Amino acid sequence: MKENLWIVEDDLSGEAIRELVALHLSGMHAHSPACKVHALPVEQLRQPGVTFFSAWMGEGLVGMGAIRELDAAHGELKSMRVAPEWLGKGIGEAMLLHLLGVARTRGYGRVSLETGQGPAFEPALGLYRKHGFANCAAFADYVLDDFSQCLTVTLGSN
Repeated sequence: MKENLWIVEDDLSGEAIRELVALHLSGMHAHSPACKVHALPVEQLRQPGVTFFSAWMGEGLVGMGAIRELDAAHGELKSMRVAPEWLGKGIGEAMLLHLLGVARTRGYGRVSLETGQGPAFEPALGLYRKHGFANCAAFADYVLDDFSQCLTVTLGSN
């Protein structure tokens, strides 16, 4: 099924992608303390330094993800989300691998992310850990506490 998946850079102008971003924000607010929601709305996903991608199967939107440049050697994953009906079908992993490929192409030595803790975050954490992400010190403006955690992976040249 994933052989029919295609991932493209997206300008966030389509209704389907805007709805998936809204679903992502809603989910983050439902499972996170208000002061700990670091998910970006559409306007901030369009900022310079952020590259946004959408994943499609045929005409249907199945997922999204973004990468933000922190500096010339360090990228941050943002807004990873799979459409609910596509959960568990490899879409998230395909997007993660795509974003890591973008990071390698850009010459980043590492990619990091901030996420929460608890049952709602476990599937994503399992995916990140499967691909080498490990807990790390806070980066950028994040603060580690009893909810927030930061993960990072060092990228090889392959």
